[in-house]
Amino acid sequence: MSTDITTAGGGRPGPSGGAVPAKGLRAGILDLGDSVMLGLASTAPVYSLAATLGLIVAVNGNYTPLILVLGFIPVLFIAYAFRELNSAMPDCGTTFIWARRTFGPWAGWLGGWGVALAGIVVLANLAQVAGQYLWLLVGDGSLAENTLLVTATGVAFIALMTLVNFRGIRLGEHVQRVLTYIQYISLGIFALALIIGIAGAGSGEATTIQAFDLEWFNPAGAFADPGAVVHGALLALFIYWGWDTCLAVNEETENPAKTPGRGAVISAFVLLAIYVSVALLVMMYATVGTEGIGLGNSENQDDVFVAMKDVVLGPWGWLIVVAVLASVLSSTQTTILPTARGTLSMGVHGALPARFGKVHPRNQTPGFSTQVMGAAAICYYVAMSFLSENLLSDSISSISLFIAFYFSLTGFACFWFFRRTLRDSARNLWFRGILPLLGALMLTAAFFISAVQMWDPAYGNTRIFGVGGAFVSGVALLALGVVLAVVCRFLPSTRGYFLASRPGTSTLEA
Repeated sequence: MSTDITTAGGGRPGPSGGAVPAKGLRAGILDLGDSVMLGLASTAPVYSLAATLGLIVAVNGNYTPLILVLGFIPVLFIAYAFRELNSAMPDCGTTFIWARRTFGPWAGWLGGWGVALAGIVVLANLAQVAGQYLWLLVGDGSLAENTLLVTATGVAFIALMTLVNFRGIRLGEHVQRVLTYIQYISLGIFALALIIGIAGAGSGEATTIQAFDLEWFNPAGAFADPGAVVHGALLALFIYWGWDTCLAVNEETENPAKTPGRGAVISAFVLLAIYVSVALLVMMYATVGTEGIGLGNSENQDDVFVAMKDVVLGPWGWLIVVAVLASVLSSTQTTILPTARGTLSMGVHGALPARFGKVHPRNQTPGFSTQVMGAAAICYYVAMSFLSENLLSDSISSISLFIAFYFSLTGFACFWFFRRTLRDSARNLWFRGILPLLGALMLTAAFFISAVQMWDPAYGNTRIFGVGGAFVSGVALLALGVVLAVVCRFLPSTRGYFLASRPGTSTLEA
């Protein structure tokens, strides 16, 4: 089976002799280091840990480090799928173009919708957190409880990061470096303070320390409660999401067929190391108890770092607030980046109106797509904030469904696209076949398990028609993609995409 995509408009040679569509993006501006940095920044690692660690501890206690490793496994398998598909089709549309090339136009369109949807909804969450954390730094922090002020601040942050992305990939990369340095330096200081506190336990300077125990990584002990393991792994699974930004900027990266895939895999492993090591330090310092700064204290579960900051850093506690704020702003920028490039590719390939496929001639960025993504995120955030903050919170919980959907679609696409080459070598069998398929199956299971959990009226903060609000909002948003695809099927400007494309071919191969 041919793995190349050729275009009438020219483009860079692909790995199998075809050409990557020339979209007008600034080619070769990013190297491997930039790619890894984008992958790390997109996950908002400091905020992800702060907001999720307490929830995992509440379910799994001291087995939390093992749960973080288990949640990483399907993510790694899908990272290999992204890497292998990118080597054959280094298009910034990623899941959209891979699913379309493998399964046809409908799968491609819905895959692209899944990527865009996850980005828009998570931007609402990031905007709200950024607004809250900025005002936590002012005065006594009470301004962070002002809904109107926080919403206006969040909107301003989305608009600012949209402008940064609009102005050019190099400006975005410079801003990203500054934010990345701020959050990791602050996190490093926090980790060093934890180490000093743990080391001082022997001299009586600390009273809440628990010693490291290999039992925390014992599967036999953890699986004594399989339901808790599944619940914890689902929570852990999605704190790794974001590294796929490396692939969305593949056409702007040196050696687009190889460098982005390497960046994605490297950033995934670095994230695992960061999450597990910081989680261990935090657990050893605070313990998993339910009192004080204990991670099992329900009052700390929304943000364990903020709960610990004054105890760990004293008058310098504001540093961890700055770290979380920088983490969120960094992720805001790098979330707009892939969603805009995804819709750019959909416009170029005819799945969306041609205007989405236009690149700004001077900035060499997806001008219209970037503006639309920023505007869509702002509209969604403002509407949900004033409609119901509880529903906003529950809709953010449904992001897990969107991520599981397009990640698993990518894994299945990898297995099926390369199915005729799996017997060529052991490498092909594992990295193009077995591992992507296993990752896709795991994430499909995660999708349905999460959906069942969200169906429960007791899940989250809202109920709609006697069902959990997270389930209804998640399903409704996914269904909206089907409606929009049907509309595009009959629009004069996009119906050609659905009529001319089919699995194994491309409308661009003529």
